[in-house]
Amino acid sequence: VILFFQCQISLISQELNNLRNEYYERVNNNVKVVNENSNEDTIIIYNRVPKTGSTSFIGVAYDICKKNNFHVIHVNISANNHVLSLRNQNSMVRNITKWNNMKPAIYHGHFAYLDFSKYSSIKPLYINIIRKPLDRLVSYYYFLRYGDNYRPYLIRKKHGDTMSFDDCVKNNHPDCDPENMWLQIPFFCGHSVHCWKPGNKWALDEAKKNLINNYLLVGVTEDLTNFIAVLESTLPRIFKGATEYFLSSNKSHLRQTVQK
Repeated sequence: VILFFQCQISLISQELNNLRNEYYERVNNNVKVVNENSNEDTIIIYNRVPKTGSTSFIGVAYDICKKNNFHVIHVNISANNHVLSLRNQNSMVRNITKWNNMKPAIYHGHFAYLDFSKYSSIKPLYINIIRKPLDRLVSYYYFLRYGDNYRPYLIRKKHGDTMSFDDCVKNNHPDCDPENMWLQIPFFCGHSVHCWKPGNKWALDEAKKNLINNYLLVGVTEDLTNFIAVLESTLPRIFKGATEYFLSSNKSHLRQTVQK
């Protein structure tokens, strides 16, 4: 079990590193500052992956939105599901694109990539953050049991389960199954059932294609500062002053998992 676990870590980590290197090559070659005068209708979609530092980042957006005159809107999907029905996909696209009173805006939530062009709509600017797969899984494992320092009194669904992650691996429990490290891929792949099948090569290729072609910027948890700095340089209408605020506030350590 441990050898299999380590092999899975290596394969998925290697794929994510290749994806990240390919993406940053594109960013270095192609990212340009967006004309501030054409940004009043900007829609940014942040389909945040759980346990990647999203609370810290979106906290900055909430704190600077009034000063920079934009909106931050949370998309809360029922039952914590990451996919939507076709009907709900269509409704989401229509509501976001036609809600003119709430532009410019950042929409954020735990949902898979949604191709707005399939519904004859102008594409929004997608952003996201990814994390080393094993680090993310370990953090999520303890988060479900002990919560975090952001809402310390909230009882999580695995409360009372004190088994360590190491013991979970030794005992071959489903909560630490190596397949759980696949979670980040579907967030870039989309709503197809094939996206959520661990190890599916088509899903990985689709995730890479979407990341390269349909995301303005994807950062890494280990370097949120540069992620925010690039956003500020690329979209100053929205993120002006975000880097300085992130460094001078407590947002960089906003949410830490307990007992990890």
